[in-house]
Amino acid sequence: MVLNYIWVGFILVAFVVAVAKLIFLQDYDTIIKVVNSTFGSAKTGFEVSLALTGVLALWMGLMKIGENGGMIKLFSRAIYPLFKRLFPEIPKDHPASGSMLMNISANMLGLDNAATPAGLKAMQELQEINPDKSKASNSMIMFLVMNASGLTIVPVSVMAIRAQAGAANPADVFIPILIATFVATLVGVLAVCIKQGINIFDKVILGTFGGIAALIAGVMFLFQNMSTKQVELASNFGASFILLTIIVLFVVSGIRKKINVYDSFIEGAKDGFAVAVKIIPFLIAILVAVGMFRESGAMGYLLDGLKYGVSALNFDTRWVDAMPTAIMKPLSGSGARGMMVEAIRTFDVDSFAARLSGVFQGATDTTFYIAAVYFGAVNIKNGRYMIPYALLADLAGVIAAIFVAYMFFG
Repeated sequence: MVLNYIWVGFILVAFVVAVAKLIFLQDYDTIIKVVNSTFGSAKTGFEVSLALTGVLALWMGLMKIGENGGMIKLFSRAIYPLFKRLFPEIPKDHPASGSMLMNISANMLGLDNAATPAGLKAMQELQEINPDKSKASNSMIMFLVMNASGLTIVPVSVMAIRAQAGAANPADVFIPILIATFVATLVGVLAVCIKQGINIFDKVILGTFGGIAALIAGVMFLFQNMSTKQVELASNFGASFILLTIIVLFVVSGIRKKINVYDSFIEGAKDGFAVAVKIIPFLIAILVAVGMFRESGAMGYLLDGLKYGVSALNFDTRWVDAMPTAIMKPLSGSGARGMMVEAIRTFDVDSFAARLSGVFQGATDTTFYIAAVYFGAVNIKNGRYMIPYALLADLAGVIAAIFVAYMFFG
């Protein structure tokens, strides 16, 4: 419903601005540009989706090998000590714990097809032990805030779009996304812990998040003492090395489990193809609306106003060009993806704005969509404070994304 209002709003605002220019400025070209943009944007949406097919098939094929090879279960066991402290209301050995661990693990590995069913199953199991069936429990809120914070290890779609657009190194946003998404998750989880009275100084919670934070701080400190060229080289190598390691681990896990690695890859690749086809209408719809909004001049007026305010504070304004992606992300994943593609088209794939848009896209998740789908699945009418705390995590991710973008991309 929210995306419906946004989509219609973009088109109507574009029409109003174009007509106003015609009446007051005798500007005939704007209306022509707005109409022409619909055809160009539709073509771009299809081309991007088509190009995504190969990359998504590749990655989801590899991910399926990891899934069948037991990597998600292995990862779930590793993070269980943390989860039992974050969800104290869940009885020991309750099936909800396993479903939540599978969901979070799948999200971190980019297995969307595995994550959503596991997440919905977790919500159903949490609803069974929920004393008030119309109101979200503490465990539900913690679970969904973690989902909305978008913690991910492999930002497949971002790298795929950058690769399709001809980026010099599609994975150059990999480490910045890791940092930004961790900050978003950390802020969201700690805020909910404080709200729910969970001891954030527990040795497992403190050790887990403190250790990751120390590692990220060390990386950032190291990069501060490097030149821009050295930072870019180290980031590119680190991202490529991590991704290669993940691929090899997945393949080796499949071999150890004695599964048919090839068949598993084909199974996952089919899912990747299906996903790429499914996003075509959504991507075309948002790109057409955004294209009309931009060609009418409305986007320029909005960003100019924001830039004016930022420059009045004597701050650099380059990050403002990427803000449409950040603004759209809590509302719609496809909408934010469209904004990122629009930034790539407008500023070049290796520009600061396009890279920052990619970091925004990977830093958080679609808060309102997650709330609607997961609460709707168990008929929860009162989400309590889930959305405000999830948006707090989103804000932290946006701020962190801007910071690390300047550190990595200058």
